[in-house]
Amino acid sequence: MSTDPARPFGRVLTAMITPLAEDGSIDLAGAQQLAAHLVERGGSDGLVVFGTTGESPTISDAEQHAVLEAVLDAVGDRATVVAGVGTNDTAHSIEKARSAERLGVDGLLVVTPYYNNPPQAGLLRHFTSIADSTDLPVMLYDIPPRSVVPIEVETLVRAAEHPRIVAVKDAKADMGAIAWTLARTDLAYYSGEDMLTLPILALGGVGVVSVVSHVVGPRLAEMISAVESGDLDTARSINQSLLPVYTGIFRTQGVILTKAALNELGLPAGPVRPPLVDATPEQIAQLRADLAAGGVQL
Repeated sequence: MSTDPARPFGRVLTAMITPLAEDGSIDLAGAQQLAAHLVERGGSDGLVVFGTTGESPTISDAEQHAVLEAVLDAVGDRATVVAGVGTNDTAHSIEKARSAERLGVDGLLVVTPYYNNPPQAGLLRHFTSIADSTDLPVMLYDIPPRSVVPIEVETLVRAAEHPRIVAVKDAKADMGAIAWTLARTDLAYYSGEDMLTLPILALGGVGVVSVVSHVVGPRLAEMISAVESGDLDTARSINQSLLPVYTGIFRTQGVILTKAALNELGLPAGPVRPPLVDATPEQIAQLRADLAAGGVQL
């Protein structure tokens, strides 16, 4: 766990993919190898396990338990490990949160309930019920492109009154809402959209939960350090150099091309699970060009 109260989960957290074997089964050894790589050489001081990029909708609870256990065994003493436990079922989310706490994770990522289309009062009850269920700090995940319902500023202000709701992963891209929330709460803001990390840092964000950190984590850490030291010219320069990477990884679903990149680099990844589909040769060729333009050679 981070020792900085202003940055409760670290500053560069990789939203880690879930390595799979070719037959689609979980690759536990690969998960440990990838986690160690990201922490030791990949610039990550934290990992989010079973966020969107971890393919959580198609990984069973038992499989998630096994992967969390493996990752904690590999890097739990060297990095913050945050478990994605949010679902669109409050009772199920509480069950997952308690299971993750028993394993020894450092925190919980709780996404806005998807598909149900709850009102703001429902969101607040969902978040606080999960936060009440364990002693772990909670990062809310605001991602209306997937959940439809945004977490409104007033709801975030109310949620921030809970002692264990301490952070937000923002993929809402509403800079005004971020500014107002930061002005009215002590919530730590983490960018949840790689392209917007620099502007969120400029507003007062403390870090990123990143997908592209699978391949450019040290450069993200350098960019955050530059912002903190007031060297915005350097931060802008790093950000501009990373634009082709941001674009390239998200030309299709981010998990697909992240796994393609890792497979090309010889790191554990494997295939994706349906309904996702693996990258085509044409997509991989485009990815190679995009990453090369951003300084990453596959």
